[in-house]
Amino acid sequence: MASMNEKDYYAILGVSKDASTDEIRKAFQQKARKLHPDVNKAPDAEERFKEVSEAYAVLSDEQKRSRYDAMRSGSPFGAPAYGGGAQGYGAPADPFAGADPFGWGFPFGGAAYRRTSTRRSRAYNPRAGADVTIDVELDQETARKGTRRGVTYQRYVACDVCHGSGSVVSEHAETCPTCGGTGHISLDLTGLFGFGVMEMECPECEGAGKVVADPCEACGGSGRVLSASEVVVDIPANSHDGDEVRVKGMGNAGTNGSSSGDFVCRVGVAAERVNALQARGFQTVGFMLPFVVLGAVSGTFMSMLPFLAIMAVIAGMQISRGGGVGHGGTWWKKAATHVGNGVLSGLLLALLMVLMFQCSPYARYSGGAIAPGGASV
Repeated sequence: MASMNEKDYYAILGVSKDASTDEIRKAFQQKARKLHPDVNKAPDAEERFKEVSEAYAVLSDEQKRSRYDAMRSGSPFGAPAYGGGAQGYGAPADPFAGADPFGWGFPFGGAAYRRTSTRRSRAYNPRAGADVTIDVELDQETARKGTRRGVTYQRYVACDVCHGSGSVVSEHAETCPTCGGTGHISLDLTGLFGFGVMEMECPECEGAGKVVADPCEACGGSGRVLSASEVVVDIPANSHDGDEVRVKGMGNAGTNGSSSGDFVCRVGVAAERVNALQARGFQTVGFMLPFVVLGAVSGTFMSMLPFLAIMAVIAGMQISRGGGVGHGGTWWKKAATHVGNGVLSGLLLALLMVLMFQCSPYARYSGGAIAPGGASV
């Protein structure tokens, strides 16, 4: 979810920045009538209605509107920045988030600052960092002997300026002033449409209920920055396709001081890998097995033989087009896994088909004439 200062609530409602409360209310009424999910069946109608409602919830409240205007101008402390306009303090986007042309920059301005600052959000939301997974392809001989590989990659690391906390001065997060720590805000639509009270996630703290008191300039309040890292991975001898080697703490740093994830090196050995066509072929083989076994036990095998013959041809073509069969133990283990998945897929259908054939007069025919009552003679 985009943070509060990233959204242009005035543009969402279609009003000017100096619009009166009455103009804001009328604009909201017009848009809400068109976008309410009970009226508008478009796939994005509900999301757009929530966005319009969020904009109205902020701009219709003088205190919230004042804070929003202050944040949009560059000051997270509730007072407008020292001139220069929003564009002078804008910050480039986080590389994994949408663009933020307004940002949270302090009033230092200038193009140099725009190139080095980071999108700022007051939301205090500690989360453990994600793992970083890199695939390393090896041939069979190298995988058998083991090897050491150096890898250069990008990840989030703890910010050096705020030491990962996201705050430069304050040691603790503070209660969100917009929602009072609840993590959501309420919008009473009873007087407008009779819809009752609508609750939505707080746009300032993003549902956390807490905000960073003084967001760090370097990391934007998240406590982490993107950086290039290097790691040396020892891949042990006798490694196989799909094996993983973990290096603790070398993944993405967590937000606001949370723990880091791991660097995960995933070994790939092409000769041990069952490709997609081969996998479908072995699943088809597994799909056939319940029909063969149950058909033989129930005496309906001959009735299902045409169906099984077609399935066998399809399975053979899939495996052949995929490159035939391999010879390594790991390859066959993976093939067996796909066969097992096919067995599970075909078991229920095989039971139903056997019952269907057993209940038909044709299935009870065993070479003699069918006597009245269905008995063969």
